[in-house]
Amino acid sequence: MPGQQRDASRPDHAHPDHGRPGADGQVELLGDLDRPRAWMLLTGGVPQSHVDLDDPRHLELEYMRRLGHLIDLAAPAGTPLRVLHLGGGGLTLARYVAATRPGSRQLAAEADAEVARVVRQRLPLNQPARRRTRDGRIVVRVADARAVLEQVPAGSFDVVVADAFAGAQTPAHLTSAEFTQAVARALAPSGLYAANIGDGPPLAHARGRVAAVRSVFPHACVIAEAAVLRGRRFGNLVVAAAGRELPVAGLTRRAAADPFPARVVSGAALDRFVAGTRAITDARAEPSPVPPPDVFA
Repeated sequence: MPGQQRDASRPDHAHPDHGRPGADGQVELLGDLDRPRAWMLLTGGVPQSHVDLDDPRHLELEYMRRLGHLIDLAAPAGTPLRVLHLGGGGLTLARYVAATRPGSRQLAAEADAEVARVVRQRLPLNQPARRRTRDGRIVVRVADARAVLEQVPAGSFDVVVADAFAGAQTPAHLTSAEFTQAVARALAPSGLYAANIGDGPPLAHARGRVAAVRSVFPHACVIAEAAVLRGRRFGNLVVAAAGRELPVAGLTRRAAADPFPARVVSGAALDRFVAGTRAITDARAEPSPVPPPDVFA
């Protein structure tokens, strides 16, 4: 699920700035008057991204903060990374990487041309001239995320982040073990994969997604609020995976200290989370569940 959370899915005192209809409905920006140049990007009334143009290090949405923790722990502080973003939205995480790891080279795949247009015109990136490639770049490609993933050279990225939604659902072809295998091919041997999953009771989709990830990667963990993990409400789960040991201790400390604390599930606890669950495959993949009507209220 995109930007669901309790404290900022619609900023107080927000004012709308409407765009044209995109592939999944009206594209609009809601200004956050508590942060003068901060905006919430919505498609069809569904929050997709929160962007603060003055402070790209500010991650308002809880699941985005967890992705930020993974970026922080993916390599020594300040080390440039090669990052592939499957789902561009407002480029919130790409801006964060550029601010915290100068010189990073990033590619974002955004399937909705109207979203890309609104972001380019109203939430512009502050980037160096194209000839100064050593200073890092964020390139946006308007195309299907899986098509972009399958076209990139093998081993060409240090981090792949899957955060792609059509409205409030992840498209089926971005949920499977075959999709995850394509992610593994794109990653360098020490690379890190992270995906944002929206689900609610009984978490059947999330368990199938995690099983798909574990069928490809030997190390994995899940980060989510306890109420979501226990199936008490719909919400976001972030799954992280790699061919190497994950920084579970560091993630646990950071997630516990967030405004809305989250748990990190790994090892035997993750075994229990997916016990008896079949990995999602292309042959039986479905979009992620539709959130309840009141999720974004």
